[in-house]
Amino acid sequence: MAVIVTKECIGCGACVSVCPFGAIAMQDGKAVIGDACTACGACVDTCPVGAIVREQEVKEVAMDKTAYKDVWVYIEVAEGKPRNVGLELLGEGRKLADAMGQKLAGVLIGENVEGLAKEAFAAGADKVYLVEGPEYKHYSTDAYTIAVTDLIAAYKPSVILLGATNDGRDLGPRVACRIGTGLTADCTGLGIDEQTGLVAWTRPAFGGNIMATILCPDHRPQMGTVRPKVFKKPEPDYGRTGELIRVASKVKPEDIRSKLVEVIKVCTTSCNLEEAEIIVSGGRGLGKPENFCLVENLADALGGAVGASRAAVDAGWKPALHQVGQTGKTVGPKIYFACGISGAIQHLAGMSSSDIVIAVNKDPDAPIFKVADYGIVGDVCEVLPILTEEFKKIKQAG
Repeated sequence: MAVIVTKECIGCGACVSVCPFGAIAMQDGKAVIGDACTACGACVDTCPVGAIVREQEVKEVAMDKTAYKDVWVYIEVAEGKPRNVGLELLGEGRKLADAMGQKLAGVLIGENVEGLAKEAFAAGADKVYLVEGPEYKHYSTDAYTIAVTDLIAAYKPSVILLGATNDGRDLGPRVACRIGTGLTADCTGLGIDEQTGLVAWTRPAFGGNIMATILCPDHRPQMGTVRPKVFKKPEPDYGRTGELIRVASKVKPEDIRSKLVEVIKVCTTSCNLEEAEIIVSGGRGLGKPENFCLVENLADALGGAVGASRAAVDAGWKPALHQVGQTGKTVGPKIYFACGISGAIQHLAGMSSSDIVIAVNKDPDAPIFKVADYGIVGDVCEVLPILTEEFKKIKQAG
């Protein structure tokens, strides 16, 4: 869709002031639309003489979309185990596949990962495509892109789901570009559009102020990355079996342009938010960065991870990898402590799927209490040390 100015333009300039992107300028008494135009249509509605119109771009897509079927889930492997997000997406992929009348498949790539296929079957997969080799021992953009691209070319899936992890965010766009399709990034919701039967990808837009639903009508496969912890892992059924399809690796040593020199772990369990069952998060209510040690002490006593609100991260109190919320990480632990966090909607979007929410805040009207299962009204600097000591006593007694 494009917006064009016709010969009927009278040069009134009304469109210049309404364009939210500053994409219109007056030249020789006529409106001229620049490259910044997003075809939002504000100028079309404003023009008093109808001289600005939308021009429908008709693009012929040389693709037989009927040849593409099945829902695929890329199962990311870390330290010999499948990441939780892959299993979460198998559960949601099962729903999509059933609604579309298609099969669900997992994609396993790595070295000696065949044993993980049983986890995929238990989570709902009908098939597992397995690509193994020493070249896949550690993730590399080149090797994994070639492997996934070749699988798509050979087996033509209709839908591909990837976790919005560091690796998934690297792999997804590269594969989508190679095969000439679109990719919806950082999704927080999935569904089926009733009118078209296409996958409806929901993601935050405009800084999290609105939620956009995106369709991919003209290209296949439909691809998207989904944030971890948005969906719950399905209960595994180890009685399920499926078809294991082994696919030979086509990657050559010269295809891999990067070399892994060393793996340095800079993140301990205290910041592994996606996998944590207990998270203790702190916000600006702690008063000063030195008080974050109270959050860390409680997390350490509970064996949990340390989170932070955006306000705390923006203030430099904690690194961004600890941030929970719309623009941070989406988490879903069994227990979530919100300490000195008011409960802005952007933060709630990142932790609302937690099983139990415990809030500590001195403001009894703080929004966080509306979603909390348990609430303590009080100064976090006084409450947290008491909680920490009590939990330590319970652990020692047990």
